Formats: sequence, structure tokens, C-alpha cells
Amino acid sequence: MPRRVGRKQTHSGITGDHADPSEASGLSDQILAAEAERQAELASEPVILDDSELPGVGAKELSLREAVAAGGVSTIVMLGALDAADALGISALGLLGPDVQESLGVSDAVLGTITAGGNVFIVAGGLLLSRIADNSNRTKLVALATIFWSAMTLLLGFVPTALWFFIVNCAIAFGRSQTHPVQGAIMADSYPVEARARVYAAKDVAGRSGAFIAPLAVGGLVSLIGGDDAWRWGFIAASFPTLIIGAAILFLTDPPRGQFEQRATVGEALTDLKPGPISLGAAFQRLFKVRTLKWAFVGAVAIGFSLISDGLFLNLYLDERFDLGPFERALANNTPGVIALFMIPFVAKWYDTFYRRTPPRAMALLGMLFFPMAFFTVLQLLMPSPATFAVMAGLKALFAAPALSLLGPTLAHINPYRMRALGSAIGMSLVFGVGGLGGAILMGLISDATSPRTALLAVVPAGMVIGGLFMINGSRHIRADLTLVVEEIREEKAESDRMKADPHSIPVLSLHNIDFSYGPVQVLFDVNLEVARGETLALLGTNGAGKSTALRVAAGLGIPSRGVVRLNGRNMTLASPEQRVREGIFLLPGGQGVFPHLTVLENLETSAAVIRSDAGTKPDIAGRLDRAFELFPVLAQRPKALAHDLSGGQKQMLALARVIMHDPEVLIIDELSLGLAPVVVQDLLAVVERLRDAGQTMIIVEQSLNVALTLADRAVFMEKGHVRFTGSAQTLLERDDLVRAVFLGRDAATSPQSDLDES
Repeated sequence: MPRRVGRKQTHSGITGDHADPSEASGLSDQILAAEAERQAELASEPVILDDSELPGVGAKELSLREAVAAGGVSTIVMLGALDAADALGISALGLLGPDVQESLGVSDAVLGTITAGGNVFIVAGGLLLSRIADNSNRTKLVALATIFWSAMTLLLGFVPTALWFFIVNCAIAFGRSQTHPVQGAIMADSYPVEARARVYAAKDVAGRSGAFIAPLAVGGLVSLIGGDDAWRWGFIAASFPTLIIGAAILFLTDPPRGQFEQRATVGEALTDLKPGPISLGAAFQRLFKVRTLKWAFVGAVAIGFSLISDGLFLNLYLDERFDLGPFERALANNTPGVIALFMIPFVAKWYDTFYRRTPPRAMALLGMLFFPMAFFTVLQLLMPSPATFAVMAGLKALFAAPALSLLGPTLAHINPYRMRALGSAIGMSLVFGVGGLGGAILMGLISDATSPRTALLAVVPAGMVIGGLFMINGSRHIRADLTLVVEEIREEKAESDRMKADPHSIPVLSLHNIDFSYGPVQVLFDVNLEVARGETLALLGTNGAGKSTALRVAAGLGIPSRGVVRLNGRNMTLASPEQRVREGIFLLPGGQGVFPHLTVLENLETSAAVIRSDAGTKPDIAGRLDRAFELFPVLAQRPKALAHDLSGGQKQMLALARVIMHDPEVLIIDELSLGLAPVVVQDLLAVVERLRDAGQTMIIVEQSLNVALTLADRAVFMEKGHVRFTGSAQTLLERDDLVRAVFLGRDAATSPQSDLDES
């Protein structure tokens, strides 16, 4: 072992009476090399699979007809028809804004705020309904939400004041909030990856056809009826088609989640796995660790600033500059975009082709479409007549329509498929809630102070350019993020096969391929560990090795950027700490497990508030209290003593008793003996030994190697965020290098004296 020999020579050279400069230099080189290795590891890029292994990449070309046949015609027809009908309500609000403004007597800023208020409810509703959708039947949710918003659109035609207009418009926005995220998730899971953009485009063409016809229909109806309140009939007419289609969607079938990604990766749809719960907070954390999504989300804010209120203020501009009525405004601003219908399928085909060949190029194509949109917006506002304005509107639409159409498939590709609706909802929340709200208020204030044209020129072009740049930059990371999707599917397949082959071998708790970072600093690298039912696992390592972080990930206090946490084979990676407690994962942190201002009995009774029990049975709280006091007689003697007045050892006993009240599936103990006297430690260990003998599954982190290995069946040794050893406790005791590392730290374990001992 040349490296170890060198260390011995270095040691004797630098500590003896005659230090050898060359040997001292050798030690410095080793230290610098070790530090360089550590820094390189922290800065290392994630493993990226070959393109041929990524879903939909490198696959053969699939025609639109073949893709639609694979997922069924009814889904795309129904959702496309819903988009077309929805356009009636959307266009009515933008087109009739000046008429509503005059009838209800509101300013530009108030009208912008009414629009922005709807955007807030699109955000809140999208997040809520998408979370429900990711855990329930999505088609039923779409149908019920559609029926609700059509009823609210009807009601909008009867509101008496601006305040009621605002309230009902918010209700409509809540119902419509599922349009992009939930319907997009249904589309992504209904049709193959290879033609996803074209399928989305076909649905979008249907919606945009309605968007071009709707303003003419609404504007023509209102102009025909005439009068100050004629705008009300526009909303009344817009409600009925949506109601009919919403009722028809009730009969659609919800497709299996991620089926096409799974088939491309492992050759089959994994329909037999029970998905774990997904908390909103954990989903946010996980999604923002997907680097492509992070850039797309930031770009979405900029795009929202420019696009959400663009139509409203353009109509205000046409009304102010050219004194156009509703029908004329529709002809000048909306109708020219009909030529864009012919561009959407072509651009979608290019997108699918680029994606099959190189995914980053496809996303970059999306970003580049926003640049000409900014250019033609400026030209549009410089035109001297409605006719030339309409020409520029048509040229702008040639790029705007494909760009907006491609947002859906782009998010579908990079969102984890079990959070596809929620990931899209977060994107929409940034578009509408942050960008849309900010843009509407900002343009309203500028418009009131100057003019609608100034407001549009100040906000819209800059937002489009910035959003496009962020999208292009995010495309650099798409391969790495798709690799994580493949890894997750392969892990699910392996777990599915394992459960089928030998269900009794499934570990109670497992961490698989876990990466975790605190901000930009990665602290866990590809961590794998598992504990079987009834087993006690000792988790050992030097200070800063990542032991406590691994336990926090298991308990849900940290969400990994990569990897899976499973409880009895069920994916719990995105479950909240509260959800994991209900499922039976309990973490006992050293010295932090009691309520100091409650009595001993109150502490235990508080634990009973969330006590676990088998389905259909009532937990025996009194029996569990008796068991806790039987295990800890010293607590039984002081049930009314405040926890604050207990000794350190008694507090730790109470903390352990509180956890035992829950009858945990997995008990995770972090530093049970930290700072306690030996006699107290012995009492605690006696209890832990009784739990082990009773079959309690446990993971224990301990400062004392002897304590940990006395209790443990198996040991895992961690160093610098890596698992370096997994095996029986006896085998670990025979590894002098690891034992010294636990006692003295890695430097001592690799000292020259340890080298002499090993040789």
C-alpha cells in the first residue's frame, strides 16, 4: 500500500528531530489533494444518462393520428371543446372591459385590480385543485370545476356593483384555475411523449379557434342588443356552452399517471404501486430543486408581467386612440391572430422533432419565440390606424400562439409525473399571481398617470425578452432533470418487482439514492440504507458525516433533491413530517423532545392527541399510559411535575415515553445519551433493549460506539455524506479503521500509527 507507507515516512520526518522537507512537502500535497477531491465532489455535476435512455428522446417519429389513437379521441375532443367554450368567458372580460368600466363607473386602475383579483384566485385555486388532482380522479375534478365556473359566469351578467363584479369574477377564476395544470396533466398522461407537443397543439388550436370566434360572437351580440348594460348578455351567453361540456367530461376516464414515461423506461405502466401522500410544502421544495423548472418558473413571472393584462390594456388603447366599439376592437385585436392557427401545428412538429433529437434545443425554441413577440408589440403600438394595428397583431400572433401552446408540453416533460398538475399550477401561479398581478397593477397605475399605450410599452416588451432569456438558460439542465425522472421510474420498477417476488423482505424504512443539500452545499451523496422489521440499525460516523441529516430526510424534515424514502414499500418522499408521524415514522432528537411548561402527564396526554391506531379500532390510550409509566417508574412517581423541573436524564426518559405512546412503526433515536450521566444512560439503554426485544424497529445514532453496537443488529458507517460501510455490528468491530474514525475522527483513523497497526 504505497500511500500508507508514504504517510509513515511523512510522520517520522516532520515530528522527529530532523524533519525531512521533501516528506513535509509530500504531506502538504496529500492534504491539498484531499481538499481538492472534496471540493470537486461538492461541485460535481449530476450523472446524465445517454439521450437514448430518456423518455421520448431518440424514439421513432410518431404521427399525430397514431398518438391520438393511442390515448383515445374523446379526451382531446372534450378538452379542446372546453377550451373553445372557455374562450367565450375569457374574451368577454377583456373585450367588454371598457363597457363594464363605463357602466359601473370604475377607473383603469380599479378595472386592472378586478382583473388582478381574478388572477389571485387562479393562483390559490390552481394550487388547491392541483393538489387534489394529484391524489384523486382528475377528470371528475375538471368536470365539477367547469360546471361551477359556468354557473358563476351566468351570475356575472346580473351583478349590480363593481364589488360584486370583483367577487363573482374571483369565483370564476377559482373554477377556471384547473384549466392549464389539471387538464394539462390529463393530456400528458393520455398521449405519448413523442407527439406530446402536437397533441397539445391540436387541443390549443381548438381553444384558439374559439378565442377568435368568441370575441366576434360576444362583440356582435352586445352591439346588436345595444345600451349601457348590453355587456351583461355577453356573460350570460358565454355560460351555457361551458356548462354542457363540463357535464360531458364527467364520463371521461382518468389515465394512469406517468404511463408513457414508464413504458419508455421499463417497458410497462406501473399501476400496482400505492403512491404515498404529497404535501404542498414538500412538493414546492422538491419542484424547486428541479433546475430546469426553477429557470422556467422565474421566466414565467416575467412572461406573466407582459401577457396577462396585455389584452385588456390593448382594448383600452383601441378605445382611447381610435374610439372603437366592442365589435371593432375584436376585429382589430383578436381576429388577425386567426392566421396563427396555421403556425401552431408547424412549430409543435418542430418542437417534437427537436425534443426527440436533443431536448435542450426544444426548450430553447420556446424561449426564442418571445423575442419577436416583444418586437411586434412595439410596432403594434406605433401604428397610425386600426388596419395597420391589426396587421401587427397578426404578425405578433404568429409567434405568441405557438409560444403559449408549447408552455404546456414543456412543463409536462420536466415536472415529476406524480406532481404534474401541481408543478404546472406553481408555474401558472407565478404567471398569474406574481407576474399577472404585478403587471396588471403596474400597467393600471402607469395608464392612469399617462396612457394605456405608455403602460404597454413600459412593461410588455421587457417582460417578454426577460422571460425568453430565462427559458433558454433553463434548457441547459433539462437532460439532468430527465435523468432523475428515469432513475425514479427504475427505482419504482425495482421496488415493484421486489414486492411481487418476496413481499416479506420489504424493509420497514428505506432511503434509496438520497442526495440532499443545504442551499448550494450538498451534504448527502447517493445515500442508501434500510432497516428490516424488528431490526435495530446503528448509524455511525464522524462529526459532520451527515448522520443527523439522513435522519431528518427520513422524518420529512428535509426534502431530498434526488432519491426516494419508503415506508413498507410505499413512497413517502414528499410526505410532510405530520403525515409521516401518522404513518408511524418518529424521530426523537437528542434533548429536544418535551414541552417544558407541561407536566409529565400532560406531555404524555398531548402525545395521545395524534396517537396511531389500526384502521377501524380505537387506540387504548389508558393502556399506553400505563405502559409508559411501567417502562419509566421514575416518571410514574412524578406525574404532575413540570417537565422543566426534571433532570436531563428524566427529560430524555419523558421524550422517549412520549414517542412510545404512539406505538411507532419506526423509532429513530438521535443521540439518546448526549450529555447524560452513565447511570442515567444505563437506565435508558435498559428501556431501549426491552423495546428491541419486543420487536420494535429502530435506527440509533450514538456518540458511544459501545452503546450503539450493544443494541444494534446491523451498522451503517457514514463519512462526508457517503455511506462507507454497511454490515453486521460484529463486522464493523473488526474494522479498526472505521472504529477509530467513530471514536477519534477520520484523521486519527488514518494516522501513521493506525497504518502501522493495520499492516
